[in-house]
Amino acid sequence: MLSYLPSFELTNQVVVVTGAGKGIGRALAIGAAEAGADVVVLARTEADIQETAGLVRDVGRKAYPIIADITKESELTEAVQQIEKEAGKINVLINNAGMNIRSKASDVTEVEWTQIFQTNLQGAFFMSQKCAEVMKEGGGGKIINISSVAGHVALRTGVVYAASKAGMIQMTKNLALEWAENGITVNAIGPWYFRTPLTEKLLQDEQYLADILNRTPMKRVGELKDLVGAAVFLSSEASNYITGQTLFVDGGMTSYGF
Repeated sequence: MLSYLPSFELTNQVVVVTGAGKGIGRALAIGAAEAGADVVVLARTEADIQETAGLVRDVGRKAYPIIADITKESELTEAVQQIEKEAGKINVLINNAGMNIRSKASDVTEVEWTQIFQTNLQGAFFMSQKCAEVMKEGGGGKIINISSVAGHVALRTGVVYAASKAGMIQMTKNLALEWAENGITVNAIGPWYFRTPLTEKLLQDEQYLADILNRTPMKRVGELKDLVGAAVFLSSEASNYITGQTLFVDGGMTSYGF
């Protein structure tokens, strides 16, 4: 029977997730495992990645915990070499590692600027560069950058964070253009507010939460499973003809008009 429905499964795929120790990264790692993938769990804190690796194994998939600082290129080189040795291939890279320091523009220091850009943009670029070489040898792959709605619209998250996430969106387009001939798709996901350990304190502020919901047509904060579906879609063959795009998972926030 003729069928046009592509597979959303990731069976026998190796998915690398940076910043996988907790929050969004942990959810994406577990979601990839639930879709059938073996998962490389990469972060700086051993206790966190070992916990995430255990959760991946509970799903019945292999987990490869790797300690690496995304801001240090030498550690990324060693990490990718270790992934090749242990997992044998890289099918999907999810650049999730990120951070923010909420400062007014007049108060931003050079140290803050460097730290945010090294983590959010530089780390994602060099991890992509190194994983892409492995993907090319394997005939292709998929790279997913976790950006933010802050890279598209102005928010109170701070100018440096916004600039780094906007840079990630543009980097996504350029890498997609350059690596398309190698069978590598490069896309981004732009989340709005999601309930994670990092946002928990902010969301406990009733006025702050009310401001968020007022800007969200769906009138709710995102749940982690809302992001997992988007990531699995962009990791699977269902997205084979999509590249250079940013999928905003935001409850309609970036479509909002006054």
